[in-house]
Amino acid sequence: MEPLELRRAVEAGRATALELGLEVDDVVVVQNSDRVALRLVPCEVLARVAPSGHLVGSEFEVEVARRLTDVGAPVAELDPRVDPRVQVRDAFVISLWTYYEPVGSEIAPADYADALLRHHAALRQIDLDAPHFTDRVAGALSAVIDREQSPELPDADREFLGDTLSGLSAVFGVERAGDQLLHGEPHPGNLLNTRRGPLFIDLATCCRGPIEFDLAHAPEEVAQHYAGADHDLIRRCRAANWALFSAWRWRRDDHLPDRGHWRVEWLNRVRAALDRCGLG
Repeated sequence: MEPLELRRAVEAGRATALELGLEVDDVVVVQNSDRVALRLVPCEVLARVAPSGHLVGSEFEVEVARRLTDVGAPVAELDPRVDPRVQVRDAFVISLWTYYEPVGSEIAPADYADALLRHHAALRQIDLDAPHFTDRVAGALSAVIDREQSPELPDADREFLGDTLSGLSAVFGVERAGDQLLHGEPHPGNLLNTRRGPLFIDLATCCRGPIEFDLAHAPEEVAQHYAGADHDLIRRCRAANWALFSAWRWRRDDHLPDRGHWRVEWLNRVRAALDRCGLG
């Protein structure tokens, strides 16, 4: 968020917590992107604040968290002192979560895989209406094809990304028998190392697909510790991920910091990933 919007978001998070009876003497910005994460002190709440256009996604995330907490999934929990719902204030939507003090050590690949295995097992215990991950691919393809959505995308890269996304979508659409609910983006930035062990956050990305789609977001060593994973499928999913990330960076309304760098970097990673799975 830009500085003015960030100040409004911080005040919305603070005012909402105070109104709900939580003690807030200070606010620390933990993350600033299209939505912000705020640590509220001393009540030790993590407030996730987003523009009102994120209402549906925020409500979905809260529902996913509530259901997964009930079945003991390794996920960050909503704050138990307030109702488990999204608050609306000053054109922002706010959800309140337990704040977990991070542990400094890096999560070992075996522990990462164990957390993902337990998370997938918990997801199989809940019933939730979630999109298939190929819907995400279709949305990215639409942004690539539509020049109004991606006016700065060079023609050669537009053709390359379009062919990649449409080709991979066709491959993934053939077989869905093994699909299940997934985290959707369990990359290292969405797995906290806490005193309770590794906990997943950012649950709004929950979708359906093969477990290999989740494994493709994790460091490559993690899949070696995940029993039964299809490593060829992981490589194809990783290529799809880089193509998705690249397509999103070319959208006219994308505001990721340093997106010029990531536009080039992720196009290069798409090409490398395709070469690794023999689709270059």
